[in-house]
Amino acid sequence: MTRHVLVVADAAAGRRLDAFVAESGLGISRSQVRHLVDAGSVTIGGRARKAGQLVRAGEEVVVDVPAAAPPVAEPEALPLRVLYEDEAIAVIDKAPGMVVHPAPGRWQGTLVNALLHRWGPMPDHEATRPGIVHRLDRDTSGVMVVARTVSALDHLAKQFAARTVEKRYLAVARGRVRSDVLRIDAPIGRHAVERKKMSTRARVARPAVTRIRVLERFAGATLVEAAPETGRTHQIRVHLASRGHPVVGDAVYGRARAGATTLIARQALHASSLGFVHPVRGAAMTFRAELWPDMVALLEALRAQRDRQSPG
Repeated sequence: MTRHVLVVADAAAGRRLDAFVAESGLGISRSQVRHLVDAGSVTIGGRARKAGQLVRAGEEVVVDVPAAAPPVAEPEALPLRVLYEDEAIAVIDKAPGMVVHPAPGRWQGTLVNALLHRWGPMPDHEATRPGIVHRLDRDTSGVMVVARTVSALDHLAKQFAARTVEKRYLAVARGRVRSDVLRIDAPIGRHAVERKKMSTRARVARPAVTRIRVLERFAGATLVEAAPETGRTHQIRVHLASRGHPVVGDAVYGRARAGATTLIARQALHASSLGFVHPVRGAAMTFRAELWPDMVALLEALRAQRDRQSPG
C-alpha cells in the first residue's frame, strides 16, 4: 500500500473530495477514487469521508492506494506439441513465434497460457511463470521441460544452475564456418547502448561458453550444432554473431542480406535435444524434437542452391 498526503490549496477549496483527489496528479481516475472512498481509504482528519464532501483550504487529505495485484496468467486453448508428460514434468516442443511467459503488453497467447489450459494449476514461484524452469526466445523452437509440482521445479532449477543439463541446438549460421569444431569462450553482458541486446563487448559481463560443431556447409551458410555450457540470454545468437556468423534470419544480431535470410521469417535456431535427470525417478532422460517445417524448407532450399552451383 502507498500512502499519499494531499494538502488542499486555496484554489482547490470547495471542490468535491473525489474531484480533488482525481485532479491531484496521482494518476487515479475519478471512478477509481470513488472505489477508494467507498473502501474508507480516503480520509480527512483521520475520518473516512464521502465522495461529495467539499474540501477546505489547508486540510490534509490522506489517500491509501493498495498495491496492484500481480497479474495472473489465464488458461487458453492453444495448440501444444507434447513430447512427454507424467505427474511431475511435461516436455514440449515449443513452436516458433510463441512467447514463453506473459509480460507487460502480452498477457495472452503464451506457452504458460497453453500449459494452464492443458494441465491446470502449475507451481508458481512467480505468478506469470508457473512451472517455467528455463526459456527459449520467442522465435526459437524446440524442446523445453516444464515442472508440474513445486518439488520438481526446485529439482530441475538446481540442475540448470549446476549446468548438468545437456542442451543441443541446431542453427543455420550465415557464411561458411571454416573450423569443423570450435569453442567460443566470450563473456556476455547487456549492450551499453541498446539495452534489449546482449554483447560480448559489455563492460559488465558474465562467463559464457558455447561449443560449435559443423554439420553441413552450403554456398553461403552453415548448419551447426551448438552446445551451450552456460545459459546466458541470447547466448548462441550472440556468440555466433561475434564470430561473424550470425544466425540466419536473426533481425537483432544479424543485418538482413539477400540469400538465406529471405528464406525464413525468423531466426533459424532450434533446441533439438534436452537431457536431464527426472526429478522423481532419478533416471537420466533425453528428449529430441524434429525441425519445424520452416527450417526444413530453409535447409532444402540451401541444398538445392548448393547442388545447382556444383560442377557437373
